[in-house]
Amino acid sequence: MKGDIPQYQKIKQSIYQGIREGRYPRGGKVPTEYELMATFNVSRMTVNRAIRELVTEGILVRYAGVGTFVTDLKHESPLVTVRNIAVEVQERGHQYHAQVLSLTEVMADETVAVQLGVPLDTPVFHSEIVHFEDGVPIQWEYRYVNATSVPHYLEQNFEQTTPNEYLSLLCPLTNIEHTVEAVLPSVEEAKLLQIDPAEPCLLLHRRTWSDKLLISWAKLLHPGSRYKLRSKSVSE
Repeated sequence: MKGDIPQYQKIKQSIYQGIREGRYPRGGKVPTEYELMATFNVSRMTVNRAIRELVTEGILVRYAGVGTFVTDLKHESPLVTVRNIAVEVQERGHQYHAQVLSLTEVMADETVAVQLGVPLDTPVFHSEIVHFEDGVPIQWEYRYVNATSVPHYLEQNFEQTTPNEYLSLLCPLTNIEHTVEAVLPSVEEAKLLQIDPAEPCLLLHRRTWSDKLLISWAKLLHPGSRYKLRSKSVSE
């Protein structure tokens, strides 16, 4: 059935969530294959695929005869906290969902090359996503990602996890640069956000680093009537 999530993806998402919520701390052990088989009522092959992909992505590490552990990555707290928009919506007691419009590899043009700090025509990953709160669009996300630093970005299901959550787990944020401006949406953007083209919007440009590596450049467009920017917390 269209929209069904493969079982191995459900296992990966559960582990992502456990890491984010602190149930599986960095350096901590995750459930065994047999425990995951029982929890999700799946075969060992399915569990093995989920764990293998998380190991390949750098989220988990396996030690023969010992178990599987969350990678012990360093994490420094930035001056501005970038919150996961899905979590923020859920904390308000509302329903969150996302619509992925594009997820592909492109060649960096002059603007993207400058923003990501890569040579012109370097292959990079691009995603375009609309985030919803109770069925109402609240953010249009247009993001470019360093393909060398995040090689499995295109394999993710960003209707089940946000780019913010995935990138934060794989490449912990150590530095951030952002600018904010008031703009009018294009006709296409207004249609995606279900607003009048004359409604002012807030546009955030954000670049993020992990251990001195520039990981991502994102443009985040919010309808002015549906978004408030706080100095110590920005959602994406």
